[in-house]
Amino acid sequence: MSADIDAVLEVDTRVDLAGIALRNPVLAASGTFGYGSEFAPFLDLRKIGGFVAKSLTLEPRVGNPPPRIAEAASGLLNSISLENVGVEAFIHEKLPAIPEGVVVVTSAFETEIDRYAEVCRRLTGVPRIAGIEINASCPHVKSGGIEFGQDPQVLRQLVRSVRRATTLPLLVKLSPNVTSIAEMARVCEGEGADGLSLINAVQALEVDVERRRPVLANGLGGLSGPAIRPIALRMVWQAAEAVKIPICGIGGIDSAQDAVKFLLCGASAVQVGTRNYLNPSAAQEIAEGMQAWAKGRGITRLADLVGTLEMPRR
Repeated sequence: MSADIDAVLEVDTRVDLAGIALRNPVLAASGTFGYGSEFAPFLDLRKIGGFVAKSLTLEPRVGNPPPRIAEAASGLLNSISLENVGVEAFIHEKLPAIPEGVVVVTSAFETEIDRYAEVCRRLTGVPRIAGIEINASCPHVKSGGIEFGQDPQVLRQLVRSVRRATTLPLLVKLSPNVTSIAEMARVCEGEGADGLSLINAVQALEVDVERRRPVLANGLGGLSGPAIRPIALRMVWQAAEAVKIPICGIGGIDSAQDAVKFLLCGASAVQVGTRNYLNPSAAQEIAEGMQAWAKGRGITRLADLVGTLEMPRR
C-alpha cells in the first residue's frame, strides 16, 4: 500500500454490542478495573469502548480473607469473592465520579434469583448506565452451591427473571466450568438475553508444597490470564456457532492481535481483564493497536472481521 493511500485510509472501529454503541470493541473487564475512576490517571477512558464495573450486590460485600490472589503459570489465581460497595453506593457515589462520555456497563451478582432481579431493577433508569452484565458464575445457595451458569435450568430461571426486571441491554457472563457452552448460550438467547460475555475465570487450584496447603485461603480460585486464552477462544467460537446474539470475548487478552483472534472467532467486542493489573493503560493500547493492525492490512471496518475464522471442515 502506498504512503498516500495509507494516509487517507480510515478504520471504522465502531461496534454495536447487544444494543450498546461502542466507539471501539475494547472494554475493560469487571473485577479488574474497579469503578472506572481509579484508572482515569493512567488512560483516557474515552479512548476505549467502555468498561464493566465491579459486580454489584444489594448490600456491600466484604469478600474472602487473604491470601486471596496469587500468581500462577501464565496467569492469575483469585478468590476475592466479588467484594463491592453495594448497588446504592455505586449509583450515588461511584457513578458520578466517572467522566462524561464514558460507556458504563454494570455487573450484577447475587446468591439468589430474586436478589439478582432486584439489583437489576435498581440499576434500570439510572443515567449513564448503558447496560447490565449478569455474572452467572457464582454459587446459588439454594442449589447446594452450584454455579448459576452450570445448571441450564437454574440459568434459564435466572435469565428469565432478570430479563423481566430491566429494560436495559442485558449481557450474561457465562461460566467456562460446563460441559457444553453452546447449550448455555442457547438457554440465554431463548430467555431474552441481548448478548453474552465469555468466558469467566476457570476454576482452579494451586498448592504450596512446603505448607501442604492451597496458596489461597479459600482453597479453590478462578484462573485468568493468558493461560486460559485458548479455552476462551474455543468457547467463543462454539457459542457463536450456536446463537445469533452478539458475544463479548474475554480471556487472556494481552495484545491487539489477541483481541483480533476473538473477533475472528465470532466476538463482536472484547474485554481486557488480568492485563490491567500489569499495565493500567492496556485497554487503550490494545484498542489503538487494533486500529493500527487493521489499517496496516487495508481493513476499513473492524466489525467486518467478526466470525471470519476459516475452520477446517469436519
